[in-house]
Amino acid sequence: MTARRRVVVIGAGAGGLAAASDLAHAGYSVTVLDKAACEGGKMRQVEAGGRQIDAGPTVFTMRWVFEALFEAGGQTFGSSLGLSPARILARHAWRDGSQLDLYADLSESADAIAAFAGRAEGEAYRAFIAECQDIHSTLKDSFMAAPKPSPPGLVMRVGDLGAMWRTRPFDTYWSRLSHRFKDPRLRQLFGRYSTYVGSSPFRAPATLMLIAHVEQDGVWLLDGGMRALAGAVRQLAEAGGATFRFGAAAERILVRSGAVRGVRLRSGEEIPADAVIFNGDASALAAGLLGGDVRRAARAVPRAGRSLSAITWCTATRTHGLPLAYHNVFFSDDYADEFAAVFQRRTITRNPTVYICAQDRREGSGPDGAERLLLLVNAPPDGDLGGSGSLDPGAVSDRVLEHLSACGLTLDGGLQGAVRTTPEGFNALFPATGGALYGAANHSSMASFARPGSATRIAGLYIAGGSAHPGSGVPMATLSGRLAAARLQTDFARRPVS
Repeated sequence: MTARRRVVVIGAGAGGLAAASDLAHAGYSVTVLDKAACEGGKMRQVEAGGRQIDAGPTVFTMRWVFEALFEAGGQTFGSSLGLSPARILARHAWRDGSQLDLYADLSESADAIAAFAGRAEGEAYRAFIAECQDIHSTLKDSFMAAPKPSPPGLVMRVGDLGAMWRTRPFDTYWSRLSHRFKDPRLRQLFGRYSTYVGSSPFRAPATLMLIAHVEQDGVWLLDGGMRALAGAVRQLAEAGGATFRFGAAAERILVRSGAVRGVRLRSGEEIPADAVIFNGDASALAAGLLGGDVRRAARAVPRAGRSLSAITWCTATRTHGLPLAYHNVFFSDDYADEFAAVFQRRTITRNPTVYICAQDRREGSGPDGAERLLLLVNAPPDGDLGGSGSLDPGAVSDRVLEHLSACGLTLDGGLQGAVRTTPEGFNALFPATGGALYGAANHSSMASFARPGSATRIAGLYIAGGSAHPGSGVPMATLSGRLAAARLQTDFARRPVS
């Protein structure tokens, strides 16, 4: 009987939560382990100024992923969450004083771009979004929501060579943006979407333009932040019978006769299992952090192939000058050097682009007093080397404040008292990554195919999370968990209970 199958999920991030829900509702006995105190993984919060602040992902898109997950669990997504669509997708500012908002309404964005950079650029934006939508339509069901394909397998799934060619896998993202836009600020703005998967727009394939469509298709604001999403998926899994154990660090995945047999905790307790889903960075398996028996289950991402890390600051403070939206980007004045610094010199450029999530803002309105802010700059993923190369986080803080001031924003008290996380801190939270937040960088036409799929060479061991297919980000990691759960069920249907 399927009901007696025992599955242990290691890691209560987005992928682990989704896998736990699907398997629990399918009748499996599911135990989720996490060394943290609560669910969420990278969807974490920290306390600053006596308030809880989202310190990880902040942009919620691809709502259809979660609607399907909740439907599979017999519930309606959003019934227990406070969700509101964002009219302003993001506010953007530059050191020359220019500012531009993008909107959920395509025509409103096109008009804003026309006023910002000229009518031709407004029309170029419409053509750009149409191209992005075409790429997304081609790859949504054939790649993102499907088991990992080979390049020939993807072509067969799509069944249309013209559509595949239009995904532009052999063009760089930046070259395609240069074809579409004459204004360098617009190239910066849309090139930033490659950082959503931890990559440089100068090296990533133009296929990543589909991310622009994902945002144009809808950005949502969640009451309680992204942690509320994690809590809702945990409740969905628990409704199916899944059990969660926090403060439970997995030390070893137990293997006998070439197949998974359980998990040993650092406490010494052993939990029997017929299968294990590892919802962590695949490099941790390759590094032997879950025992030597499972090292061959995955390949480690080499240092040169890692995606972006970050330095983040969480603070509660008053702001002055440029009024903030919920999502804000303050662009550097040398975008090429910003990525050359991170990926080649392993440092941070003089005036780095700064992202700010102003978590008390709703459509431009904000609190009268201190507000919760997450600030982020991209950094090299060298947090396992001690010192992250030539980084001096204190000096970076000063440069961030100077850059924000040049763009028209000041923070009372600067970043004094802010909770800071460096690449070293991210590596401690997510071992074997060096602080890389998105697995491997997407820096070639074949990079997406190099991510591990759900199944491994060890019977009963599966991989989920942002380092696995179909990719990084909360919706994609959620899809990876569902794909791992589906593959597990298919495999178990082919063999008897041991």
